[in-house]
Amino acid sequence: MTTFFHKFPSKHTQFSKQKHTIDQPHWYSIETGIYNSKHTPRTLPSDPFIDTVSHIFSHKHNGKTALIDSSTGYRMSYSELHTLVQSMACGLHHQIGVLYLGAIVTTMNPLSSILEIKKQTLDCNVNLAFTLSSRVKELSELGIVCINVPQNADFDCNLGEFSRFSELISRNQDLVRPRTITQNDTAAILYSSGTTGASKGVVLTHRNLISGVELFVQFEASQYDDRNEENVYLAVIPMFHIYGLTLFTMGILSLGSSIVVMNKFDPNEMIKAISKYGVTHFPAVPPLITTLTKIGKSVHGARLKSLKQVSCGAAPLNTKTIQEFVQTFPLVDFIQGYGMSESTAVGTRGFNTRDSKNYSSSGLLAPNMEAKVVDCVTGSCMPPGKTGELWLRGPAVMKEYLNNVEASNSTIDKDGWLHTGDIVYFDHEGFLYIVDRLKDIIKYKGFQIAPADLEDVLACHPAIVDAAVIGDVDDEAGEVPMAFIVKKPEADVSGSDIIDFVAKQVRPHKKVRKVKFVNAIPKSAAGKILRRELKYNLYSRL
Repeated sequence: MTTFFHKFPSKHTQFSKQKHTIDQPHWYSIETGIYNSKHTPRTLPSDPFIDTVSHIFSHKHNGKTALIDSSTGYRMSYSELHTLVQSMACGLHHQIGVLYLGAIVTTMNPLSSILEIKKQTLDCNVNLAFTLSSRVKELSELGIVCINVPQNADFDCNLGEFSRFSELISRNQDLVRPRTITQNDTAAILYSSGTTGASKGVVLTHRNLISGVELFVQFEASQYDDRNEENVYLAVIPMFHIYGLTLFTMGILSLGSSIVVMNKFDPNEMIKAISKYGVTHFPAVPPLITTLTKIGKSVHGARLKSLKQVSCGAAPLNTKTIQEFVQTFPLVDFIQGYGMSESTAVGTRGFNTRDSKNYSSSGLLAPNMEAKVVDCVTGSCMPPGKTGELWLRGPAVMKEYLNNVEASNSTIDKDGWLHTGDIVYFDHEGFLYIVDRLKDIIKYKGFQIAPADLEDVLACHPAIVDAAVIGDVDDEAGEVPMAFIVKKPEADVSGSDIIDFVAKQVRPHKKVRKVKFVNAIPKSAAGKILRRELKYNLYSRL
């Protein structure tokens, strides 16, 4: 799961534009081939028993309002939030812990199919789930204990369906946590997608999440002179994604800023929320940037005047889209960069001016991070200006893949380097450029889709002999899943039949959008699908 960001800072940004010589830049070692961050290292907590939640609330700030419901206007203060976290931990103490107590959390898309839920919950050995009323019956049938969570804060606590939730948050805070949770303990499992295999569980420790808070969010905030307590963030992107999780569930709460939460995206509601609550910061994905630019050019543009900073993640943006945004919002800073679920969204941070040649750059290495650019054939480390696979090393790199020793060992080597699978190069000023991806992950509206997951579904269709899935370029979504199908000679099946078949078994964003019937799927001698050949044949005929 790769996340991209990019930055065009305002006059507040504290950044040196000093250039370095090509032969001996202080941030690159010719002897070791290691790139170091040009930023001053950030101090991470030395207490081995600090947990993520305690670290978040240890940051001192003067923030008043933590969360705001965009539709109802309900507000929760920071003091109320901390109290609820403690109450919830006490309430769950005799059932299952939470992050505050040392239990492990895994996130899921609420639109996941029952097959996807079953697969992930079995993989993680889930004991308890927090979910909405619409999913309680399905989860219960899988043998999972469910806590029905109300969608609005002003729910009736006397209603039977919410009684367990009400009891949890009303618990007396009489629990004294033993100092047994260490930074190296597993805190969360997020599911990412591999190059050719199915989704894998990314195991993140408390140290990883603390690094995400410090090297991503706290570092970002330190580049500005703004009072963080006065900033208002709009939460539209999903919090089950590493981008939203690191930002909204953890990082921003350490700043004292306010977060306006939208239940689901709607352009008109987005405009209202920005205007009504004076939103200053808007983390987004590419389709939202396009929507925001269109709104900015319309009569509603004046209602977005409170915006100071917009960031984009989960997929790259082309230069034209960035230029249109910057021209539409000349006073708004724009951020992009590079990170992965496997690196807790920490990788690079951009520091480019609006008229910079570095529009397509993903920025500079984040503090405390190291990198190598390795030639995929020779294994040699490449200097600035030369391409190769990006390797990352630092405190944000995941512990392992869950229940997958082979994938773990092939992704993180014995020296702690995370092999990202992305082809990149650093320029002579230390800016990172993404050239291509070794991975075949499909980027659909900020979501990442493993072709192998869809191919497994297609293989179950009685009329299909063989199938392959690629990402087809789409102006609105970035990429859409396209299936190449080899059907049985006697089969009477249409493209729409196949699209409907897949749609019933996967989340909405993972649906196959296009189908092309072919005589054979191109494969290597080892049986690996040659997706690049499929794409080449497809586009060469246009």
